[in-house]
Amino acid sequence: MSVARIRSWKVWAALSAAVVGLTLPAVTATPAAATTTAYDTTYYKNAVGKTGTSLKSALHTIISSQSKISYDAVWNALKVTDQDPNNTNNVVLLYSGVSRSKSLNGGAVGNWNREHVWAQSHGNFGTSAGPGTDLHHLRACDVQVNSIRGNKDWDLGGSAVSGASGSYTDSNSFEPRNADKGDVARMILYMAVRYEGDDAWPDLEPNDSTSNGSVPWHGRLSILKQWNEQDPPSAFEERRNDVIYNSYQGNRNPFIDHPEWVEAIW
Repeated sequence: MSVARIRSWKVWAALSAAVVGLTLPAVTATPAAATTTAYDTTYYKNAVGKTGTSLKSALHTIISSQSKISYDAVWNALKVTDQDPNNTNNVVLLYSGVSRSKSLNGGAVGNWNREHVWAQSHGNFGTSAGPGTDLHHLRACDVQVNSIRGNKDWDLGGSAVSGASGSYTDSNSFEPRNADKGDVARMILYMAVRYEGDDAWPDLEPNDSTSNGSVPWHGRLSILKQWNEQDPPSAFEERRNDVIYNSYQGNRNPFIDHPEWVEAIW
């Protein structure tokens, strides 16, 4: 069909809809398509094909088998997991995308430190081996940006964050830049499946609140689900999942391998 005929058809369709009083359907986000991984017949074999609470329970059993590291060991682990693919001397910082020297880890201005994406205070698990040192939600982050994020829940809007272009914050929520939205969602939902209260740690769960304080919940689930759809797993995120699995913890973030499982559970 020629360009002229395509344009004519579009004009005719729009006019016809107006004449008969119809509204053309709005474009909506397409749910994440089902994926297949090399782990489906091995690591995930007891989860594939399930949905809802059955899927969540199966994944919890699978990913709960993991090795734990100390909080001090997290420093060197992040230098590997968050390595800049374009500069092996640097790490890529969450919320800003800035590439910074691995040697600049610490607590001073200009340094990067260890960001708990699931805030420590949401369940009071601190930095003890377990949720406090789980690499699947720990990321290298600029010290000042990390401080601005604090323990806020996740939502849209607010004022621009200095040092993290594209990120926004208000009194009780934080919105990461677009390139990190899906990463954040999948890290939060990993934590909600991994920590179910059947060990020494609290039962972590997502909800739709932005005032969770010290309870073991993190919001907003509706926004996190949108972010999972909006920002699919990147090569950086997939490599990170592999490194944590092969070199540190021996477990995987299932929502990086199967982002469609977010909707299947929630």
